[in-house]
Amino acid sequence: MKIIAEIGSVHDGNLKFAKNLIKLAAKSGADIVKFQMHIPEYETLKNAPSPKHFNSEDRYSYFKRTSFNLNQWKAIKKTCERYKLEFLCSPFSLEAVDLLEQLKIKKYKIPSGELTNIPLLEKIVKTKKPILLSTGMSNFDEINQAYKICKKNDLTIMQCSSIYPCPEKFAGLNVIKIFKKKFKCKVGYSDHTLGKASSIIAAYLGVDYIEKHFTSSTKLYGSDAKFSMEPDQFKNFCKEIKNAYIIKKNNVNKNDIKKYKNMKKVFEKSIVAKKFIPSGNSIKLTDLAFKKPGDGIKTKYYKKIINKVVKKNINIDEVIQWKKIKKK
Repeated sequence: MKIIAEIGSVHDGNLKFAKNLIKLAAKSGADIVKFQMHIPEYETLKNAPSPKHFNSEDRYSYFKRTSFNLNQWKAIKKTCERYKLEFLCSPFSLEAVDLLEQLKIKKYKIPSGELTNIPLLEKIVKTKKPILLSTGMSNFDEINQAYKICKKNDLTIMQCSSIYPCPEKFAGLNVIKIFKKKFKCKVGYSDHTLGKASSIIAAYLGVDYIEKHFTSSTKLYGSDAKFSMEPDQFKNFCKEIKNAYIIKKNNVNKNDIKKYKNMKKVFEKSIVAKKFIPSGNSIKLTDLAFKKPGDGIKTKYYKKIINKVVKKNINIDEVIQWKKIKKK
């Protein structure tokens, strides 16, 4: 399982800041960092509406101001390699795919809003590279159509809900099980909630990728920062997600109790003498007590020693041993 730190456009068009975000993501435990490649003149009209969670400036101007050129993208990719992180990016136009091919990107992340963009899907499929397909605003008819196009490639379908932030009740983790049953491909989860509970559950459900928005500060300008995790939060997030995945992948054999040998001695109980039992006496139930440690005759055998004759004196609080009891 891989954890994706979604940087998006939090960098605000500042290359130095983008590089620092990569460094912070690496230190926080991410496996992959994801950016968004916006070339506004190829993806949006100037008067296109903006989402409710972003109204500081029109999107065309924002994308124009915050976009990088090819050399800057090369520097970003090189920085990812320096910190041993995979560079991932979402193209929002056919021209963005061309640019990403020049960068020799290893796989593609198709954002939820592009799932129905059939020309884009077909162009990416032709690269024969792995695809992560987000489904945040699509129904099964639309997802089925995209699946039929993209299944030729190494495909991962990502469950997500395009609500920012996403209330926990709309996380839709039930869909992960449906995806696993319905589609012959890997399944991932893109988490837009403010917490980590849904991602922990997703990890236990066995997803292959978990994506979470990442920022250096939630107070930064832009559409993503206020719904993202800061480094300390993200570090803890990664730790708990990976622990959940370890729990999922490691089954316990309840019949294998070797590792509890010392604990059983400390916490379980043995049969001990409640009073002095002289040699030659038959053991009665009233002669017995059950106390720690558990290194003597196990309490489950107490009926087997009742009415047995004692061969040697047994002192009060002495752990009873088989060698002090006659067999018949």
